This record gives sequence, C-alpha cells and structure tokens, in this order.
Amino acid sequence: MITSSQLRAARALLGIDQRTLAELSNLSVPTIQRMEASEAVIRGNVDSLMKLIAGLEKAGIELIAEGAVSDRGGRGVRLKPDFDPARISATGNGAGSGEGHGDD
Repeated sequence: MITSSQLRAARALLGIDQRTLAELSNLSVPTIQRMEASEAVIRGNVDSLMKLIAGLEKAGIELIAEGAVSDRGGRGVRLKPDFDPARISATGNGAGSGEGHGDD
C-alpha cells in the first residue's frame, strides 16, 4: 500500500516531476495525477500500482510500511503516529511562513 502523500513525498525526495515518474513507471501522466489526487491509500488497478512501486524503487525510493523498520537503514522521513494535520493550520506557522527555520 502507498498513500497519495507518500507518493508526492517520494517524488519530492527524488526531485522529479509527474512526467518523469510516469516514464519511470511505464504509466501515463493522467494516471500519476489521479493517484496523487487520491484522498488516502491509492486505489486502482493492481498492475498500475505495481508499476508505480517498481518505478519508485528503481529510482531509489524505499517504501516503509507503517510500524516497520527500514531494511537498509539510511536516512528517511516518516509521520509520527500522533500526526494531526489540524495542528499545522491551527498554529498559523505552517510550511512556507519562513519563520523559525533558522535560514536567516
């Protein structure tokens, strides 16, 4: 299983656009767009999902199941179990605010 958020994050980590991911996965750009527009777990044709995962893995992405440990170690990101997206918008200091990032 892969969520739309994981898919967008994987693409961002790789620094690739939807067209490049489509080429890596042997899928169409509209298929990638539909997958990324899903609300949670991507649902669809099993063959397309397998192609997507193979393309991500070929590009260097390791998908880590919830609660699982990465087989190869290495750096990565994962949402905390208590993640609540409402906290981001409620604080007013969400992504893109430029505050508190130490980049000055």
